[in-house]
Amino acid sequence: MAPSNGPRSGKNTKPSQRTGNLKRKRVEEDLSSLVKRVEDLDLKGKFEAFSDLPLSEPTISGLTSSHFKTLTDIQSRAISQALKGRDVLGAAKTGSGKTLAFLVPILESLYRKQWSEHDGLGALIISPTRELAIQIFEVLRKIGRYHTFSAGLVIGGKSLREEQERLGRMNILVCTPGRMLQHLDQTAFFETHNLHMLVLDEADRIMDMGFQKTVDAIVGHLPPQRQTLLFSATQTKKVSDLARLSLQDPEYVAVHEAASSATPSKLQQHYIVTPLAQKLDILWSFIRSNLKTKTIVFLSSGKQVRFVYESFRRMQPGVPLLHLHGRQKQGGRLDITTRFSQAQHAVLFSTDVSARGLDFPAVDWVIQLDCPEDADTYIHRVGRTARYERDGRAVLFLDPSEEKGMLTRLEQKKVTVERINVKANKQQTIKHQLQNMCFKDPELKYLGQKAFISYVKSVYVQKDKEVFILKELNLENFAGSLGLPGAPRIKFIKGDDTKERKNASRATAYVSSADEGSDEDGGKKKPKEKEVRTKYDRMFERRNQDVLADHYSKLINDDGTIAAPSRTVEDADEDDDFLSVKRRFEAGDKDLGARSESESDAASDSDEEVEGEMKGPSSGAKVVKISDKDTLVIDSKRREKLLKSKKKLLKFKGKGTKLVYDDEGNPHEIYEMEDEDAFKARGDAKEQQARFLAEEVQRTQMADMEDKAVAKQKKREKKEKKKARERELNAEEEREEAVAQLVPYDEDEGMADNYSASSSEETEAPRPSKRAKVQEPEQIPWYKQEKKKPASGERQIQTLEDLESLATGLLG
Repeated sequence: MAPSNGPRSGKNTKPSQRTGNLKRKRVEEDLSSLVKRVEDLDLKGKFEAFSDLPLSEPTISGLTSSHFKTLTDIQSRAISQALKGRDVLGAAKTGSGKTLAFLVPILESLYRKQWSEHDGLGALIISPTRELAIQIFEVLRKIGRYHTFSAGLVIGGKSLREEQERLGRMNILVCTPGRMLQHLDQTAFFETHNLHMLVLDEADRIMDMGFQKTVDAIVGHLPPQRQTLLFSATQTKKVSDLARLSLQDPEYVAVHEAASSATPSKLQQHYIVTPLAQKLDILWSFIRSNLKTKTIVFLSSGKQVRFVYESFRRMQPGVPLLHLHGRQKQGGRLDITTRFSQAQHAVLFSTDVSARGLDFPAVDWVIQLDCPEDADTYIHRVGRTARYERDGRAVLFLDPSEEKGMLTRLEQKKVTVERINVKANKQQTIKHQLQNMCFKDPELKYLGQKAFISYVKSVYVQKDKEVFILKELNLENFAGSLGLPGAPRIKFIKGDDTKERKNASRATAYVSSADEGSDEDGGKKKPKEKEVRTKYDRMFERRNQDVLADHYSKLINDDGTIAAPSRTVEDADEDDDFLSVKRRFEAGDKDLGARSESESDAASDSDEEVEGEMKGPSSGAKVVKISDKDTLVIDSKRREKLLKSKKKLLKFKGKGTKLVYDDEGNPHEIYEMEDEDAFKARGDAKEQQARFLAEEVQRTQMADMEDKAVAKQKKREKKEKKKARERELNAEEEREEAVAQLVPYDEDEGMADNYSASSSEETEAPRPSKRAKVQEPEQIPWYKQEKKKPASGERQIQTLEDLESLATGLLG
């Protein structure tokens, strides 16, 4: 038999090496074929699915597992251009899938270059807001799960030191401009010289004045030889912006440029012309009429968002309320966006921090309570609804001074909006409630003052003075609609008045001063006496001093007549829609509509009872209805004073009923009687009783069996713990006995006898039992015994010679 050439262990290593070489060769062949397919790609071709594009196997697997199969228009045109390595300016409507249009080319470019963690940073994605950066990072994790690249998220609100430790190992970074510049300036081991791709999502916002210096500083750290992709719904075309980014012959991809509208086709857009002081009333009425919807309300500043949220939260409209603005901490912002995304019915009050790129599922309404700064902001705001070919509706609130200018700006951007009117019978006024809350709560009043100032400042700093005309706004009424006793003083408006008076001509100033100083007697100027105002004068000048309790305003008017019943909260959403919008589909709630004939007859009868005074037993007495079932006879002044005391009226009222509210906001009694017909339909009462008892007996038996099993398990565990404790005690006792048998020797002579005696005792000792033994007082361990002192005549070992003599004696 021929000798074996393999190793002695019998293992052959050559097949494994051959397998690794074959695998490496197959990967290289696939990579070369992929590069060739990209080079042969026809840019004029039409691609409908991701499988039609020359993509790698990990990318195709990630897209398939994330349920991305078909291509949108912007994806079909932008991905093919980006795969060729060209710079791209992508512009498409909101909700058209621009995120995948730049994530797929990033993964493919790094895959073809065989990028690894040793190559450093390969792609950088810059987003204007933290929420959008988080959303991009989550999509990247989904479609890139089968790649070996490392990706990181760099945004504000987190620990800078933790980000610095991981930054050097990242291949793809999603970041916000401010945080990225901080790392480029402060992180020593962060290198960007090998960067291959730069992506700017919402490029027009990033290139805006707010981020101009930051973006210039970031681009200064990056290599000029790179691929740059810019995406937005309203793309920037300024030559200065493109030159700052060092774009090289960029390809402009605008799939919806020839469309009739810049917004999604299934979006219904409307606007309302209303005075500034009625905006909150209309918003409250709208929310109360649309409880089963998902709505985003945009305001111009974070302080307005906080005031409206706190006010509406205390009035409890019957739908969950959330608020989002830039002053919140990062953890809270992320929690709010997650809760709103998962909610079925909710209202989110937000600034423009959520106006760009965020994908909230199934948003029904977008309400713009404050006018946007330009048409691009309007397009991005309404883009939060009607995404991915779904239906959506948007309403814009405009002051009469803003209507003409804003509609002109929207027409220039191919945005068509229709005017609608508010139904007067559906509108509710919350001015008095806000005044009452601000009067009782100083913190809410302070928030209202800050909201007023921030709104006026937001209008004052706008560049488009044809739309935002501050002088035409009735600020006094607006402050009253917020519940404030008066308009707060605003310094920058006073400065403008001073500048105008300074620049006015002397003749105009003289005429105005003469008119002010003229008198009926002879037109002579009289010095104006300075009035002294005390704190009591200021207190009685408050506007909300006459706000009475809710129960009194519902009972009696100022002239003593009985007040008409106001609309209750339960009737708020019984009628049809709050806004007269032409519906393109049938409403989901069939009960919404006009009241039935019986309900209208009952309402008319109750109105007649309220309007006419009900005469009591005596001729001069009046009967006042203090609740639905109880009445009170007013026959004296003492009885009239009872109407002003809620506490004293309680003994004339019957017992109230406690209600509970379900998830949809409908009231129910705690104990509701079952329908008698439905009860009889299930069978005889005795049979139902027997069936119920049998079910309860069976349920009780099952519960007993479960309890017995649990008790048995606990008893078994307790017994095992006891046995383990006994075993430990036995082992410790055995160790003590073994040590006690090893008795030390103290004398030189007789060592052999002691050794033989100890050995015989060990052989004859009985086997120790498993039970714990009680130590007898005579048996004392050797380490507790007192050592014997040597006799005076015995020689002690002190030197080396003594030790040698002892050893010779033992050996002899």
